[in-house]
Amino acid sequence: MLENIRLSFQGIWSHKMRSFLTMLGIIIGIASIISIVSTIQGTNEQLLQNVIGAGNNAVKIPLTRGNAQSVVEFDYESVPYGVPVLNEDVREALLDVNGVEDVTFYTSRTWADGIFHLGTPLAGAQVYGIDSHYFNVNGYVVRTGREFVKEDYEKFRKVVILDQTAASSLFQEESAVGKTIEVSGEPFTVIGVAQVASQFEPVINSMDDYYNYKGYDSGSGTVFLPSSTWCIVYQFDEPQNVVVKADSVEAMTTVGTPCANTLNSYLYTQDEDLRYRAQDVMETVAQQQKINESTNQQLIWIASISLLVGGIGVMNIMLVSVTERTSEIGLKKAIGAKKRMILMQFLTEAAVLTSLGGLLGVGAGIGMAQVISKMAEVPVAINVPATIVAVLFSMVIGLIFGFMPSIKAANLNPIDAIRHE
Repeated sequence: MLENIRLSFQGIWSHKMRSFLTMLGIIIGIASIISIVSTIQGTNEQLLQNVIGAGNNAVKIPLTRGNAQSVVEFDYESVPYGVPVLNEDVREALLDVNGVEDVTFYTSRTWADGIFHLGTPLAGAQVYGIDSHYFNVNGYVVRTGREFVKEDYEKFRKVVILDQTAASSLFQEESAVGKTIEVSGEPFTVIGVAQVASQFEPVINSMDDYYNYKGYDSGSGTVFLPSSTWCIVYQFDEPQNVVVKADSVEAMTTVGTPCANTLNSYLYTQDEDLRYRAQDVMETVAQQQKINESTNQQLIWIASISLLVGGIGVMNIMLVSVTERTSEIGLKKAIGAKKRMILMQFLTEAAVLTSLGGLLGVGAGIGMAQVISKMAEVPVAINVPATIVAVLFSMVIGLIFGFMPSIKAANLNPIDAIRHE
């Protein structure tokens, strides 16, 4: 076998240009498949990263009207009678759901106005009325100052925590802690500046992505109030939304529905459209990945045509090689070489030729994937198993398309072969 491989490399090297042109179809086919597979995997990983990028395994369960598939803006002031305040009993019921690690209840206003510091407005900010579990569930940490404590809730203290964007907008380079801001005409003292523990920015390619991942977007900034002071600012109760923290990424796909069902069991409104619905982002990701893969599988089949063309080229050049070396084959058979030895020699040469093409194709495919990533601004991820399979597949192509020429060489009559010119 080693001798056959040596002879194969010797034959390829002696006809370098012809061998390269023969391998070209294999190189193009393998490179196309590697670049497509890398793009598919990169896109799928980016979709999953958009969900787990913050590392907090948070699953949103907002109160919505109708069959909303994503978080929607809700007219809370029109909520009918029958939506209860979520208390510790509800929290305990949610914590009993398998896979739930923590739970937070919150109220929110997006694009809220009326936030000022010495006349400087914070237009378009988000205001959240949060409980003591919110930061843990959503992966926030207080970098400067302190978090809300039990006394802040019990004594209705007018204190706030800003995110980094809001703090920079209102105070520029100054420290925000200890300063006073106005929220709807009420003075609040800034006690801390918070940010997401794992800095992450999802890739937004569509409006669906925006609505799925907009929770990461703080807009002009975010202002956090203790939930007990919400009524001081907005003068009326609003229904709460819920976020549960799953104990693993896998649990994110299973905790949403049972938690939503638990929350809905506490509703006693006659409005059948008003329900808590889990924002199953993982299911959305799975659907998008499936669409991407089904589309790109067609591209893989198209790219595979070039492998077929390359295989035919290998068969053609091997037939030419058999014709050129007919006398050599006859001489080998005359001195005792068996059919099996001749067959293996030519099969090995075909396999080595296409394997080299496969290796070059893998290198070209990785290069193409990087070029696509730069030019089209799409993520790519090199799939190591795919590269190994590609090289093995190119070898199989050599064995398949080199079989007929090898059979022809093995079946040559030694006398006729020696006399061949």
